[in-house]
Amino acid sequence: MAGTLPTAAPRRTIWPLAAVSAVLGVLLAVACALWVYYGTAVFFEIVRSGIAACF
Repeated sequence: MAGTLPTAAPRRTIWPLAAVSAVLGVLLAVACALWVYYGTAVFFEIVRSGIAACF
């Protein structure tokens, strides 16, 4: 035991979590870009009409 080195645990990437995180990041970036481009009033009207179209 005196001459053995501790081994690191193998890295496991949780691909579905990484994919969901990437998609949410892109959606957040697009939302921020629309907010900056159109302003708050128009941005919220677009979001409201999109939600209303879903129902």
